[in-house]
Amino acid sequence: MKLSISLGASEIRLLRRVSAQILGRGISKFHGLCRNDELFRVHLSVSQALAENRPVVALESTIITHGMPYPHNLSTAKEVEDIVRSEGATPATIGVIQGRIHVGLSAEELDYLARSKASLKVSRRDLPYVISKGLCGGTTVSGTMIAAHRAGIPVFVTGGTGGVHRGGEKSLDVSADLTELGRTPIAVVSAGVKSILDIGRTLEYLETQGVCVATYGNSKNFPAFFTPQSGFLSPYNVCNADEAADLIVSALSLGIQSGLLLAVPIPEEHAAAGQQIEDAIQAALTEASAKCIRGKDVTPFILQKVNDLSRGKSLQANKALIHNNARVGSQIARALSERMLKKKRLIDLHLKETGSKNCGVNVDFIAKGKTDKLVFGQTNPGSVCQSFGGVGRNLADSLSRMGQRPLFMSAIGADSHGDAVLNYCQHMNTTGIKRHQDHSTATYCAVITDSGDLSLGLGDMDIHEQITEQYVSQFEENLSAASLLCLDGNIPTSTIDYVCSVANKHAVPVWYEPTDADKACKPFLTDSWKSLAYASPNLAELCTMIKTLGLPTPTVLPSSLEEVLRCALALTRPLLAHLHCVVVTLGGNGVLVCGEHKAGTVHLQPGRRTMKRQLCALHYPALAHNTQDIVNVSGAGDSLAGGIIAGMFQGRDTHSCVRMGLLAARLSLASPHPICPTLTTESVDPNKVHPPWPQPTLLWM
Repeated sequence: MKLSISLGASEIRLLRRVSAQILGRGISKFHGLCRNDELFRVHLSVSQALAENRPVVALESTIITHGMPYPHNLSTAKEVEDIVRSEGATPATIGVIQGRIHVGLSAEELDYLARSKASLKVSRRDLPYVISKGLCGGTTVSGTMIAAHRAGIPVFVTGGTGGVHRGGEKSLDVSADLTELGRTPIAVVSAGVKSILDIGRTLEYLETQGVCVATYGNSKNFPAFFTPQSGFLSPYNVCNADEAADLIVSALSLGIQSGLLLAVPIPEEHAAAGQQIEDAIQAALTEASAKCIRGKDVTPFILQKVNDLSRGKSLQANKALIHNNARVGSQIARALSERMLKKKRLIDLHLKETGSKNCGVNVDFIAKGKTDKLVFGQTNPGSVCQSFGGVGRNLADSLSRMGQRPLFMSAIGADSHGDAVLNYCQHMNTTGIKRHQDHSTATYCAVITDSGDLSLGLGDMDIHEQITEQYVSQFEENLSAASLLCLDGNIPTSTIDYVCSVANKHAVPVWYEPTDADKACKPFLTDSWKSLAYASPNLAELCTMIKTLGLPTPTVLPSSLEEVLRCALALTRPLLAHLHCVVVTLGGNGVLVCGEHKAGTVHLQPGRRTMKRQLCALHYPALAHNTQDIVNVSGAGDSLAGGIIAGMFQGRDTHSCVRMGLLAARLSLASPHPICPTLTTESVDPNKVHPPWPQPTLLWM
């Protein structure tokens, strides 16, 4: 059956943008920056934090280029970044340098912007011009929101947002910040809007744009930058960072494509000079009107004039409120990160991608309760069994049972667990396993419910750091002569880079199994990912890969099958600029095989790539099974990958390879062991085993 999924406008833009960014463009490092396209660069510290789901706070740069004089601008920028770090988040100051949008600036780049006298104020309107001319600039609220959203940063801290200017009902002078808040899903933490603006009309305009506005604290009083009260009320208030994070999660979960404005009143101890500053503002407004100063020149003129009239008190208050906003915004980002991590874990459980997903080899202890509600703090009825797992071992085990003889490289301790591993793995080629006197064999304990879902997992995996580049290099001759190399995501990044370099040198295809969402990023922190031929992520792991490349990803993973497929297609497209095939495991929703179209199917077997590939995907529903027959889910994904790879070695077509994988996964689900001991080529031969095969669906990319 063939079906062409209708992508929405946002998905089409995503596909076009990310494919244009990766196809035909070199990806390089620059001043500590991670790989990105020629127009958009994400600093390595930001990219790594996003990939690991740690809190990140976006910061604007007009405060550096236009908000304060040098050196106050530079010291304030550094102080704000330090506050963000002290609250456990990663700062991502955004600016434009020589026509490139930078998300996260180095110390040298901060200093460059602070000293620059030719920097422009860069709003949405200005971005195309500044980039086309290779200019520098400080991003306004709207410009920063665009870049932050593109990078996948949900929280942005600024001093104050723009608004409707006084007399705006006649002049139509309305800040682009307001329309950006109406179409970009970012939570903006600010001290409200400056009192030089028409605050009442600004709030009305935000309502028209569908922007949720809430004051941070116990009151609904909407702040006016230098003063905690403007005389207007916000529609809502959130009392603390947890409530703010819950509000953001709700907005993101609904998929509403508009932002949130969280208005944080200036601290009382710095608001005492508010009236004096307000008087100075009124005088500055009168002078600006007399001098016919309009548009984007109004704000910097008034701020400088107010600073002069208030004898520096406005500058002190400005810095104080920005510091406070940074502190509050970082706490919100941290609370949001905790909620998103919890949500991701629940998604991982739903996708059945839990269990012993660890590199090399480890001894598993699977404790299965007799109910779905396990009570912590007391003994629960159940059963405990020992098995042997680890993603690398599982893949080697499954391939060995299906007639292959892969060389398995790993590390174990010189202990009883290590002896048990070697005894159990006698059917495998274990000559690549190194025993260490000073380290314990990796162990993993999983507590699962009666239905097979993971309730708690504990692992001692430190020994896997011993699978070093130096150790693996002694097998370089084996690596260079292999038909296929399989890597999992728990070995050190340096080892992954080394294996990929050897594979690239000798044109050996590499299959990458990401292990889990936190570690999926490793090959993508360098250019090693371009040496991969295959990858088998779940949807959460796929998001991590794309996020590590600095490309946009959904903040919340979809739940319906149609949305899941649409999301997976959009995220997979940029990887196929270099990878031959991507196998996305979807748990109960089956598997999605993405790659080059050939004769009504996906070209799975390795081979030369055509210059202009027509990309497509095949969605295979999961095989029907009784949930009561599920013993554990720890090796299902590895069995699936092993079955597909075994089918490839046997020269089978794509349908047969995937069906071998699905049959192997079904055997694993019903076994107490990650790889079913009765697994053989015959037991997963689709020509001999005939379950009801759901028809795969062809999807065009």
